[in-house]
Amino acid sequence: IPFASQAACVGLGCTCSAASVPIPFGIYAPLSGATLTMNGNIAVTCSALLVGLNVSYVITLNKGSSSTFTPRTMLNGAAQMQYNLYTSPQFANIWGDGTGGTVSRSDSYLLNLISVTRNYIVYGRVPGSQNLPPGNYQDSITATVTY
Repeated sequence: IPFASQAACVGLGCTCSAASVPIPFGIYAPLSGATLTMNGNIAVTCSALLVGLNVSYVITLNKGSSSTFTPRTMLNGAAQMQYNLYTSPQFANIWGDGTGGTVSRSDSYLLNLISVTRNYIVYGRVPGSQNLPPGNYQDSITATVTY
């Protein structure tokens, strides 16, 4: 699952950027009943000319090609593989935009003259026992960092 990233920062000399690492789920074996899990990453980097500037932000993920957050789907033509993205390795909270039972991630810190990068792991899971035709299933998620 590739992530597109967006970031903006407001403040004197404040600059921020977001970068992401996609989630490569690998080979899915529908007859095994096994669940696939894999991680991705969203990195947020900020710097400022004004020392002591407090930066707070919220990271949201969109639905991708799905019409809902539960479940998200990867597509291979008309075939749909269910999956979801979570904020923790316990797979308890679906990472979304705070609507429909999803949660977002928020953080804050004081900036100094050295840029600061914070990393946020995205936990992905594909449930087992989905009767699907073979093929390359894909989705694209946009991670938005709002300051």
